[in-house]
Amino acid sequence: MNKLILGLCTALLISNPSFAAYERNKAVPVQQVLFGSVQSVRNITEHELVQDKNSGWKTFGGALLGGVIGNQFGGGSGRTAATILGSVIGGSVANNRQQSSHYNQYHLVELMIKVENGEQFMVVQDKDNQMIFRTGDSVRLVYLSDNTVRVDKAY
Repeated sequence: MNKLILGLCTALLISNPSFAAYERNKAVPVQQVLFGSVQSVRNITEHELVQDKNSGWKTFGGALLGGVIGNQFGGGSGRTAATILGSVIGGSVANNRQQSSHYNQYHLVELMIKVENGEQFMVVQDKDNQMIFRTGDSVRLVYLSDNTVRVDKAY
């Protein structure tokens, strides 16, 4: 049961599609395509804090290594004190030397699209420097089979 829960949690963490890269040259199933024009464009920068999930194991490893080294010195209660001191120093050094978190920066574009039947849709997607959108551009909203939407220029 624990392996199943661990597997599901791992799959959820790995499969976060919110900032997945879109490959224009890859064929994917499409459900629907709507044509329209860009009403407004806004560039957005999104920051995501990424925590180092291995920091506990790194600290534990440093403490273990420090304890092994400290155990080599002294005898009797002196050896016990050296082992404890080595563990504390090793764990502290390992904890201070690792980077516990960092920021990922994503460049997104927010598009307000008015389709041919008059409806308006807002789409936020990753910014592609190969396809820059401007107000008035003719575009197509591509609804993919994985329940995502992608906006491309209509040529």
